[in-house]
Amino acid sequence: MPSLKDLRNRISSVKSTQKITKAMQMVAAAKLRRAQTAAEAARPYAKRMETVLAHLASNFDAGSQAPALLAGSGKDDVHLLLVCTAERGLCGAFNSSIVRMAREHALSLMARGKTVKIICVGKKGYDQLRRQFDKQIMELIELRSIHNVAFSNAEPIGKKVIGLFEAGEFDVCTLFFSRFRSVIAQIPTATQLIPAALPAQASSTGAHAAYDYEPDEAEILTSLLPHNISVQVFGALLENAASEQGARMSAMDNATRNAGEMIRKQTQIYNRSRQAMITKELIEIISGAEAL
Repeated sequence: MPSLKDLRNRISSVKSTQKITKAMQMVAAAKLRRAQTAAEAARPYAKRMETVLAHLASNFDAGSQAPALLAGSGKDDVHLLLVCTAERGLCGAFNSSIVRMAREHALSLMARGKTVKIICVGKKGYDQLRRQFDKQIMELIELRSIHNVAFSNAEPIGKKVIGLFEAGEFDVCTLFFSRFRSVIAQIPTATQLIPAALPAQASSTGAHAAYDYEPDEAEILTSLLPHNISVQVFGALLENAASEQGARMSAMDNATRNAGEMIRKQTQIYNRSRQAMITKELIEIISGAEAL
């Protein structure tokens, strides 16, 4: 049975923790609005670019040679996993859910005899993946010093991926991140970057717009496809930023509630212990007085 001093210290410690979790919840709520606005603003641009690329690819002359970023290397032997997670923890299962999806994908590929290479964007994903895939991890890209993600932060990552592909380091690249839906719902997502996984065009059963491209489709695709990779990485970083703050806000809210419940229970134990000691002392005083 802990002493009254131990119980007081424990209650005081939990109260201090509760203040911290409450402050972190409020900070995450303030950051969430800005991160959510940025993520939602980037979605239409990425979606429209994907539509344009899909239209170009559907009109592409099959007799000419397709750009490598669209057609791929023609092989499926080496896979690069670009895993984007957060730089900090205390955000519930946000990082673990992304890492779990990437781990399952990597193990599935390795079971089929494929070679797996991993680039981690974010320290938390690296810390978890290196326990099992230390030899497969090529590089860790840290963004700890960046407060607001910009396209200038995503573009070097996209260029690095393209450079590795052009050097023949891999055949297929898959991007892992968490798509923001709400404060309590973040969806782990895997998107194939190379070869470009473009949506199929709807059947032209009615009136549809016809476009004439200048220069030709192949030249436009050669220019747009590298930019699209950077755009998708940028969108993934924005989605991650919003998802991280939403997950942290929810996790800190639960932690604050749990701390309040723990304080309530420890206070009850403290009051009961204190009352028992007072009663015991009174009994001893009364018994001593009667003995006299």
